[in-house]
Amino acid sequence: MSHREGGPESDKRTLRRGFLAVRNRLTPDDVRAAAVALAERALELPELTHARTVAAYVSVGTEPGTLALLDALRARGVRVLLPALLPDNDLDWGAYTGEGSLARVPHGGKMTLLEPAGERLGPDAVTAADVVLLPGLAVDARGTRLGRGGGSYDRVLARLADSGAHPALVVLLYDAEVVEHVPGEAHDQPVHAVVTPSGTRRFI
Repeated sequence: MSHREGGPESDKRTLRRGFLAVRNRLTPDDVRAAAVALAERALELPELTHARTVAAYVSVGTEPGTLALLDALRARGVRVLLPALLPDNDLDWGAYTGEGSLARVPHGGKMTLLEPAGERLGPDAVTAADVVLLPGLAVDARGTRLGRGGGSYDRVLARLADSGAHPALVVLLYDAEVVEHVPGEAHDQPVHAVVTPSGTRRFI
């Protein structure tokens, strides 16, 4: 699908560069401290308190850290599913059973991701989740999420909608990434809540 210059995709690219530039200035100590606070806030969410299965992801680089949260969910007896990136940018899923269950997987020289090393459960496994934790770069006052632009989670959200699954959709961000407006398109599905190191905000 082509987008005219200056359209939503162009605006999104500009915004992505800005948010990534801010993240890239964070120190390892900044990231560690934010990850601990983020886990504490997220664990207070009623949706996560009652969840039996949570689809999550392993943060990389200066993304808001998720490992502390993944381990806390496992300690509660929650089944945690993690994504594995497929060649077409879709996501397969595997179970998280602790940090030792992760493998470093390079993807075409662009990036190396931590992915579940065990059995692959198929792209449809996400439809069993009570909560889906989404990565992103920003969210606005309507709950519109700005992703990284790879389209992987657009596929996940479409798969959830097609299957009739209605998990809680929660995006994990830094405080400054909750903004007034990000460019949206008709197919964008709003998230239900955002969790940042300082608290949570609900949208729908």
